[in-house]
Amino acid sequence: MKKLIIQIPCLNEARTLPAALADLPRSIPGVDRVEVLVIDDGSTDGTSEVARSHGVDHVVRFRRNKGLAAAFMAGIDASLKLGADLIVNTDADNQYAASDIPKLIGPLLDGAADIVIGDRNIQDLDHMRSSRKRLQRLGSWVVRQVSSTKVPDTTSGFRAYTREAALRLTIVSEFSYTLESIIQAGKKRIAIAHVQVSTNPRTRDSRLFSSVWTYLKASAATIVRIYTMYEPLKVFSFIGAVIFLSGFAISLRFLYYYVTGTGLGHLQSLLLSAVLLIVGFQVALIGLVADAIAGNRKLIEDLLYRVRSFELTLGPPDPDRGRPGEPPVS
Repeated sequence: MKKLIIQIPCLNEARTLPAALADLPRSIPGVDRVEVLVIDDGSTDGTSEVARSHGVDHVVRFRRNKGLAAAFMAGIDASLKLGADLIVNTDADNQYAASDIPKLIGPLLDGAADIVIGDRNIQDLDHMRSSRKRLQRLGSWVVRQVSSTKVPDTTSGFRAYTREAALRLTIVSEFSYTLESIIQAGKKRIAIAHVQVSTNPRTRDSRLFSSVWTYLKASAATIVRIYTMYEPLKVFSFIGAVIFLSGFAISLRFLYYYVTGTGLGHLQSLLLSAVLLIVGFQVALIGLVADAIAGNRKLIEDLLYRVRSFELTLGPPDPDRGRPGEPPVS
């Protein structure tokens, strides 16, 4: 029996959630059972009550806001423990056309992929400003380069996971899960596919960031942080090489003036060169240490995968208590 759980992270979505829930399919070819899970990220407008009154199967509720990434991972963990074979993540503002869910999970059912990202074809979205479109295109290109994937719309929250892919997810960012999960999947060699999906008219502005500048800073920090976690030797070797070569170039400049007899007054160049050479060498050594730590991280991730897999054999959590450190699932 194949079960699909559609999870919806929410923060004060009492107004838009009913429309999103009404559009969700309850019967999909190739799936025996479809359930809906709402993750209430500390809402103050009665989002959980609205979800229950509209027939949601499960609700996970935080007592205070923890952020989109934490809500997403709480949904993934709860879905796995509720026996999901497939998990679809969508937004509570009804941005994504729920009728495309069968198309989204198609590659999973066919065994062609473990993760499928819905491509909104951002360039054709009328409500998005041209400046935002250019930034989205640039950001997606950067993510594709660092993750070695071909996902055209890396910020799309409309995505589907197999149980195996969900078990291997370890989101550490507090900003968003979208970029980090793709980079992780690429580095872990998880099969990723994308399909064209439709969008509904916008019901509200994005709440994830207050300005484009805030979004740029958070996204850039996430990309650099996650790439460094998985490729520390490359990152630190590059930084160390730049610093070391800068110092080497300055030392050549000093030697030129010294050999030509005009080196008087250029002692500061020699001192700067020495400092840069030492710092560059030290940064390269840090890269070696970080690479060893990254190796340990892979072992820890594999251990976490095994622990999660073992937890699934224990059955679903107590609806009233959950498991230690987790919000209750109702």
